[in-house]
Amino acid sequence: MARVVREPPTRPALRAKYDRKQQELVDAAARLFAQQGYSATSMADLVAATGMTAGGIYHYIDGKEALLVRICDELLDPLLERASTLVGEFDGPPDAELRALVRAWVEHVEGHLDHMVVFLQERRVLEGDPQWKRVRDARKRFERLLDDVLARCADAGLLAVEDRSIALRALLGAVNHTPQWYRRGGRLDAAAIAVGYCDLVLRAG
Repeated sequence: MARVVREPPTRPALRAKYDRKQQELVDAAARLFAQQGYSATSMADLVAATGMTAGGIYHYIDGKEALLVRICDELLDPLLERASTLVGEFDGPPDAELRALVRAWVEHVEGHLDHMVVFLQERRVLEGDPQWKRVRDARKRFERLLDDVLARCADAGLLAVEDRSIALRALLGAVNHTPQWYRRGGRLDAAAIAVGYCDLVLRAG
């Protein structure tokens, strides 16, 4: 018999409780997938981590793959919205625009460390799934937005490297690797990390 995710309640108090439980489930899945991998995480692991029954989990989301998609959505969609708004409203020189964008990006990663680890480890799992196209498109849109800002920096002679694609890949690699070494409460906060990453690709002023 096919499992059917329960429709969210319409009453505000019940809907708030439903959304909270669903978010707790997604956060628990992100932690588990980051720690032990998507394939190695069983429904029994999710039951143990959340205190829900297996049937209870299916009230909130349609299985492990749907959890993985939701984790990717929570990582990319808010980042893309924040970045699009920042770039669309920014009024200043392109190097300052790049610094503001990278700071927002690193701050978002800092708040979604487990999500970021899962995305980097598991994104190929969903390449053949129709749902993956939305996730892939969001990632590409963010990369194009970042590249557009870098293009403005290049036009103004502000990049430290002649090939803009190198600057793009350097930033993508640096920020994507951040969860591998970053520790909350450590010597560097998100703002300081963003400054360091931008200093790698911008000419010294």
